[in-house]
Amino acid sequence: MSALVPIPALAALSTIELRDTQTFIQVWSSISELSDPEKKFSIAEVMQAKNNFKPPQKAFATLGMRKDAVWLHIPVTVTAASNGVWVLDIDYPVINRIDLYITSEQQLIQQTTLGNLQPRAERAIDGRAHAFGLRLKPGSNYDLYLRVENIGAMILPISLNKPSMFHIRSLNEHMLQGLLTGLALCLLVYSLAQWVSLGEHLFVKYAILISGSILFSLLQFGIGAQYLWADNIWIETHLGGISALIAIIGTFLFIEQVLAGPDLNKWLGRLMQIGAGFCTLVAVSFSFDWIDIHTVTLVVSTVGLLPTVLGSPGAFVRARRGDPVGIYFLIAWTAYFIATAIMIELIKGRLPANFWTMHSFQFGATFDMLIFMKVLGLRTKAMHTEMLHTAGERDKLHSLAHSDPLTGLPNRREIHTAIANALALSTPEKIVAVYMLDLDGFKLVNDQYGHDVGDELLISVARRLQANLRPNDIVARLGGDEFVVMAKELSSPQEAQDLAEKLLSAFNYAFILSNQTCRVGLTIGYALAPFDGQLTSELLKRADAAMYCGKQDGKHCARRGEISENQGLLFKNPSLESHTDSAAA
Repeated sequence: MSALVPIPALAALSTIELRDTQTFIQVWSSISELSDPEKKFSIAEVMQAKNNFKPPQKAFATLGMRKDAVWLHIPVTVTAASNGVWVLDIDYPVINRIDLYITSEQQLIQQTTLGNLQPRAERAIDGRAHAFGLRLKPGSNYDLYLRVENIGAMILPISLNKPSMFHIRSLNEHMLQGLLTGLALCLLVYSLAQWVSLGEHLFVKYAILISGSILFSLLQFGIGAQYLWADNIWIETHLGGISALIAIIGTFLFIEQVLAGPDLNKWLGRLMQIGAGFCTLVAVSFSFDWIDIHTVTLVVSTVGLLPTVLGSPGAFVRARRGDPVGIYFLIAWTAYFIATAIMIELIKGRLPANFWTMHSFQFGATFDMLIFMKVLGLRTKAMHTEMLHTAGERDKLHSLAHSDPLTGLPNRREIHTAIANALALSTPEKIVAVYMLDLDGFKLVNDQYGHDVGDELLISVARRLQANLRPNDIVARLGGDEFVVMAKELSSPQEAQDLAEKLLSAFNYAFILSNQTCRVGLTIGYALAPFDGQLTSELLKRADAAMYCGKQDGKHCARRGEISENQGLLFKNPSLESHTDSAAA
């Protein structure tokens, strides 16, 4: 069809009257449309068939998804008092092509082409969306014709503005986009940094979700084309569908991991993974033009809400038992469902195009991102708690393996390790002393008062030994009533003997227990490194032999086990030897 047949005039729509006192005018109520299925109508044919135009059948300022070209007619009259300077603004950046024709008295006065696929250098006003400056003659009547083509939704919030109002509205939108995009970028950088530092894949899945929302907003509101990818036709025709699919993929993966466990059936989790894989396949197919935008729109409108549907049972279960993760998910999904449903209905032409519906997905995505960040915080806290619990269990196991369960002192394994480490640094100036301690009279107490009193006495003995040692000294329990003390960095053998005498003196006093008062003595045998040996086993053997020698000599004494000239053990009473030396002098 290359020509139009005029039909009788329909009831005329109201003509827009331009007055300078009214700085902003929505023109949709005065618009009529004409379909051009074969995209062949010329402006001359359209002007001749002006009566063929009909009022739009879709909601306010939207024509829904269309494959045809659409002609729009806007009748305008300029009052005599107006200066005739106006800006025609079509505030939906992702319209591919808009041909504007200005006519008066059936004569074409001016023609220009707008659209996101047109070179920015040829735009009358290089801005975020599509705008054209009008210089109209006061007191004259005009017919504005717009020919619109778009592979996506034909959302057409068309307005006439005085230049000052146009700049105010543009500035406000830029500030809003800067605020929302800046917030999203901060969340993206944070999530990636957490992923790098913690290695938790949940953060990168959250980053995928955010990336899709950011790319969609940058495209949908013209910021990306204005500042990032000017004149890139592939991005302008593909990024809308791809970014929406990326957001859905991230949502699938994020929800599946957060709700993984007993609250999410395995088949639901598996279905979410399949959904993410399917959307990835659709995104790749669309990027290579194997499918068109209408197929992508169908997928987004049907699959977009699927993560919410699949994850709802698990979220409800968690919310019912008071888990904040489930509660936050339900809040986020309510907002996500509403925002997505509004956007889908707007694209299909069933909801009017206004500030709130056009920004619904962006507002909903921002709200979701903040709620999901809270969920990430809860997840991180749970991970931290789990790590602390694991560390506590590990420490507990280590303690059980290396400490005495009754007294809490190091056990045989731990004291052997400590002695070996200390011996590696022992010198004649930094002596290591190993003491074997055995209680005198403990068996009598245990037999007379029972094991409970005996255990309480052992605990008290351990505390008294610790109280009489230096901070760096170590006391361990080998079992029964046998203890080992290691003291390092002693300056002389006499200092080792002084420490033994101090421990003996500590047992001159009774132990006051819960229900009894008990007295036990202490017999000590010790050896010094490097003088008496340089191996842990050697020192313990000599200290043990010296301790038994002390038992035979009457108990409650300290004996040192050192090597004699014939390599046999020689047990000395260092305190007695010291007194003998003094008398001889």
